Amino acid sequence: MSLRIKWECWVEPSSGTRRHSFLRAPYGLRDMTFSWGSKRPIGIANEGTDQDSTLELEQIALCVVILERFLQALEPVDIARNYKEELQRGLYHPDDSVKILAITQVGRIVECSAALAEIFNNLELLKQIILSIGGDKLSVAKEAIKSISKIAQTTSGLDVLFSSNLLTELKNVMAISDIVRYRVYELVVEISSVSAESLGYCVTSGLVPQLLEELTGDDVLIRVTCTEMVTSLATTLHGRQYLAQQGIIDKISNMILGADSDPFSGFYLPGLVKFFGNLAVVDSPQQICEHYPAFLQKVFDMAEGQDVTMLGVAVDTLGILGSNLEGKQVLQKTGSKFQTILKRIGHHAKNSSTEMRVRCLDALSSLFYLPEDCHTEDLLAMARTWFHSLSAQPMDLFRSIASQPFPELHCGALKVFTAIANQSWAQKLMIESPGFIEYVVDRTVDPDKDSKDAKFALVKALAGSKTVAATMGNPHYLMLRAYLREGPYYIKAVSSVAVEGAE
Repeated sequence: MSLRIKWECWVEPSSGTRRHSFLRAPYGLRDMTFSWGSKRPIGIANEGTDQDSTLELEQIALCVVILERFLQALEPVDIARNYKEELQRGLYHPDDSVKILAITQVGRIVECSAALAEIFNNLELLKQIILSIGGDKLSVAKEAIKSISKIAQTTSGLDVLFSSNLLTELKNVMAISDIVRYRVYELVVEISSVSAESLGYCVTSGLVPQLLEELTGDDVLIRVTCTEMVTSLATTLHGRQYLAQQGIIDKISNMILGADSDPFSGFYLPGLVKFFGNLAVVDSPQQICEHYPAFLQKVFDMAEGQDVTMLGVAVDTLGILGSNLEGKQVLQKTGSKFQTILKRIGHHAKNSSTEMRVRCLDALSSLFYLPEDCHTEDLLAMARTWFHSLSAQPMDLFRSIASQPFPELHCGALKVFTAIANQSWAQKLMIESPGFIEYVVDRTVDPDKDSKDAKFALVKALAGSKTVAATMGNPHYLMLRAYLREGPYYIKAVSSVAVEGAE
């Protein structure tokens, strides 16, 4: 049945009487009208009790839910053309859920090419969304950032944001507080990451240069926040090229070199190391480590140090760096130095806090994994040497961890076994370890879903290896294939016979 619907939820100032109703008429859903304005902002007037206020909030929440359902049924272009004023009034509403609904609908509209012009011509609406970034509620600010980022996906959208008074509004919002300024930086980095053209607009606006200036400034806490944002920018090729052209990568390298003489370096050094770690993965580990040797040396220093925070960052970074073949080769070139680091990681995997042990296990699983098409004699020998550098009895080390009643440690150890499962030297160690294969196919030792999934991944890696049948023998291979065929959650049926007269 077609309806024409008008939803009202407001309060008469004189009587305090709530009015909320559906008005019907024989028109299509596209003729729906709605009002979310409040004739009296909630909580301002003295009339009414706390119970009344609570009921009013519940009614507005219900209005939002219903309106959201109806608006989803409309085409974005229809909303843009027919409900401009309502959307704008929603941004002024004192209830955050109404603001979020209005901003979300703008986000839908800008994803529709036919409706873009309607939004771009409504600068007042865009201004209110920008002002929402500076609001007290983070949820509203995040939705505003998301919608503005969508607006900037096109050249015309970039022109509207950066070539009009909206840029002035954006800069005015930044002046509200440090927190709001970082929200705007987050938006700018998100826009800049889209394309070289987007980055050009953000650079010309002066916002990206301002961010980079704060990165190299004297304020330690600001430096920490800016480093995270610059790291996001560096994930794109055009972003890395711009940072290199501006000398920012060299400056970050120099900041790492000077960290030893800075008593406050503990605040920002982890972020700088993460920056180079991510840069190495998306670019070239060999080039990054050769051009910026201070990075890898600092990672090794942190791994050998006593600071738990620095140790965790170093372990994570080594795991990231060694997650691809080129990174493994870079680490291998350091020779005995990296083997010493591995011994430290093996020690912490056994003796440190649960969180640190899990981080060590995750890093080791990344370091040891080799795709089968990379199983050259040199790389297999490298992996075997690394494995034996961890401890005198590395198989016993990981079996001990896997047997502990902590799911995160149990699964972490299984991940390490899975990483080496397709390598023939590891398969020999497994078959020589008493009861290992029986442990692998024993379903009773994995009580939860994550453990069952981790065990199944190990069995799958072993059964899928080209060398496992020859290395472990056909009976063990058949056991693995049977486990694989039954799936991760198989439960063997147990038959029982009832005997008459038995108690």
